Amino acid sequence: MTFNWRHALFGLAALAASAGAAEAASCGNNAAGFEAWKASFAQEARANGIGARALDALAGAKYATATIRADRGQHGFKLSFEQFMAKRGGAGIIARGRVLKRQHAALFDDIEKRYGVPAGPLLAIWGMETGFGAVHGNQNMLSSVATLAYDCRRSDFFTEHLYAALKLVDRGTFSASTRGSMHGEVGQTQFMPKAVLQYGVGSLESSSGALMSTANFLKGHGWSRGGGYGPGQANYGAIQGWNAASVYQRAIAHIGQAIDGAGD
Repeated sequence: MTFNWRHALFGLAALAASAGAAEAASCGNNAAGFEAWKASFAQEARANGIGARALDALAGAKYATATIRADRGQHGFKLSFEQFMAKRGGAGIIARGRVLKRQHAALFDDIEKRYGVPAGPLLAIWGMETGFGAVHGNQNMLSSVATLAYDCRRSDFFTEHLYAALKLVDRGTFSASTRGSMHGEVGQTQFMPKAVLQYGVGSLESSSGALMSTANFLKGHGWSRGGGYGPGQANYGAIQGWNAASVYQRAIAHIGQAIDGAGD
């Protein structure tokens, strides 16, 4: 076979370009490579079916220094259960949760009929995540998630959430200006983008939509109607699906049981 130098040189150029793209797509631990990574990721996302609306939104995403700082500084989950409950205001959540359970009895009855999840764990999550909707976070959601997808610490995990966020932008559920918490959580019970895509029911900015979505999430993680949800009980595994920190899981169960036990 005759050796074709033109083809060989073209092949080397293509290989060099591919290597450059791979290098640009590499994770990083500071802002220096973020724009190059973002451009490379956009090419990959386009090839995987992400549309122009989402890609335009991604182009405007900024490296979120505050998100990185928060991600590096998570020390609350190392507290004892008692310390964690005190820091998160567990007693206040229980007291307020009991009132809300009575005030919104029809909504919680409807949710339990649909998903099998009682009011207690939903109120526990709602109270701990946003103080019953009082604090949603004010970070740009797409910038937070893109930054964490680029960051080397948990790149694979947050890449899944970035793809989900971009799909939701394409659908019109999210926009380039959607606000959330430090890691990209949105709504009254703080859903990550992938969870919104899988379990979202209605608007997560409304209490009813957020609570129904949370019940749907727990059901999707194995919640069994009528089962207990304390440690070692049938539905504790579903609570573990909500948050990986054992002290947080225990707090949800404890607060929920205290709320559900009131007035029975």
